[in-house]
Amino acid sequence: MTDPRSTRVVAVMVSYNRRELLARSLAAIAASDRLPDALVVVDNGSTDGSADYVASLTMPFEVDLVRLAENTGGAGGFTMGMATALEKHSPDLLWVMDDDTVPRPAALAEAVRLWAACIETDKPAFIASRVVWSDGRDHPMNTMRDRWDASPVDRRFAAAHRARVVRSASFVSLFVSADAVRALGLPVADYFLWNDDFEFTARLARRRLGLASLDSVVEHHTKIFDSFTVDIGERFRFEVRNKIWTFFRSQALAPAEKVLYGGSTLRRWGRMVAGSPRPGVVLRSGLLGLREALAHPPRANDAVLAGVGGLPRRAAHSDPEPAGSSDDPAHSGFSVLLPVYAGDDAARVRRALESVTADQTVPPAQVVIVRDGPVSSDIEAVLADAERDARFPAEVLRLPAGVGLADALDAGLRECRHDVVARMDADDVSVPERFARQLALMAAGYDIVGSAIAEIGDDESHRIASRPVPATHREIMAQLGFRTPFNHPSVMYRASAVYAAGGYRGVPDMEDYWLWARMLHRGSLGANVPDALVLYRVSDGAYARRGGQRMLTAELRLQRRMLAAGYINGLTFVRNMLVRGIYRLVPTRVRRRGYRAAFTEHPDMSGNRTAGKAAC
Repeated sequence: MTDPRSTRVVAVMVSYNRRELLARSLAAIAASDRLPDALVVVDNGSTDGSADYVASLTMPFEVDLVRLAENTGGAGGFTMGMATALEKHSPDLLWVMDDDTVPRPAALAEAVRLWAACIETDKPAFIASRVVWSDGRDHPMNTMRDRWDASPVDRRFAAAHRARVVRSASFVSLFVSADAVRALGLPVADYFLWNDDFEFTARLARRRLGLASLDSVVEHHTKIFDSFTVDIGERFRFEVRNKIWTFFRSQALAPAEKVLYGGSTLRRWGRMVAGSPRPGVVLRSGLLGLREALAHPPRANDAVLAGVGGLPRRAAHSDPEPAGSSDDPAHSGFSVLLPVYAGDDAARVRRALESVTADQTVPPAQVVIVRDGPVSSDIEAVLADAERDARFPAEVLRLPAGVGLADALDAGLRECRHDVVARMDADDVSVPERFARQLALMAAGYDIVGSAIAEIGDDESHRIASRPVPATHREIMAQLGFRTPFNHPSVMYRASAVYAAGGYRGVPDMEDYWLWARMLHRGSLGANVPDALVLYRVSDGAYARRGGQRMLTAELRLQRRMLAAGYINGLTFVRNMLVRGIYRLVPTRVRRRGYRAAFTEHPDMSGNRTAGKAAC
């Protein structure tokens, strides 16, 4: 558990031409048992003086007013508000609400109490408040569904802390993890009017925990007590368009969920059309929305918000504040473990060493190089220079004969003096902030911390593609049965946890995947930094080495070990061998194209993520 007092909460409110409701909501926030640390108010082009009213207020916390020249809807307003809060106010939680939301005095305090009760290493993606109407009845517009596939552990935790496990929520008092937004992205601003909150929260909670508090209560002052079954007329266009975008253009829903939610949506649409006094208008509007959804995907947020200045540049991907202090075990010193063999290039070995020592904002206390058998004179000269380096002298373990990567790494681990060890390959490049960011997570209690990686060729300034990774422990465990959740050259881990799992030996050519599976199933906690902290060189033979009879044999050996250990069941074994086995046998050019299509994303210099797939 964390201390609730240390949780930094920034409220985000979006308003449009409802000054009276806005005043009531702001007064309720100011009268809360616990105050937010700051408030961002997004005025969505109001013409009733709402923005001037906010600017004139004196509140017991900092108020940041964002004036938009036009109405961008709730989707655009909340996207801009969250981006501003992330950029300027360094929140742990974003408290998101409409201007017709009136929080009861304990709403914020109860949500933070629930947040603090969750373990530091796996906070929920969001906590939703209980929403009631002005007369105290639960509001049907904001009724959340329990997560049908929630684990017994999550259900017991929620029940013990007066909460429910839910799959999605609305923007009517929602406490969102800032780290989850940084990892998985802001709302989609093009979802004007409908389903922006559903797509956003479902995307964040697809592989993370979503909770609804029973004790954090707000009033939603809508004009009528009803849900979306009321006739919405021409606006049905946006409901249809955005729902189809959610089903087919978003990573928010799993395939089975698309069937479940699709059936429910069609039933609700049918009831609305049947009860409408203008069914022709509703149907024509729905057809227009269908055409738009099929014609194009949602636009990038910057394109949607270009008319109001665009998003703050660093908001969605700002670096987390380094955790811990110089007294933390992870900051008292760590080792770098780097294997070298005859097939490496001397210039690249030198560059790799430079990137993990002199280039780092937090350099290692020890560098261990394992020479796996004889190497060329050029590489040997690099190793000798590394040993003599006055700034970061390396310790070179020279093995007389090549023993393979697994045995070389086990031998090198025994030479590491520190429990925290960072892996590095001899032809890759670590970005300067790599270790600082990973150490922050190690200090928070994780045992394995990796990151996304960016593929490069000879020119390290040109990123060909990046390989995303699951960020949280929950996402990592969900992926573990099918593909490795870590990019091995990016990993930092605790040597004690590696030793407890038996080290690298056991499955040649799949030693890292097998090690992660054993560590995680023994209780180690894993996480990934979603940004690329390692530049991974892709040579001509990189994809060729992933295929062939040798790799197929290694795949079969790994899957058998996973099955025997109880990490996967028989059906998963068959699926894995079919999918992964075919991948090993297809021609290299097909393997390259398939891998990059499925498991990488192309760099987007605007800062938007173009895909959300995990690494293989």
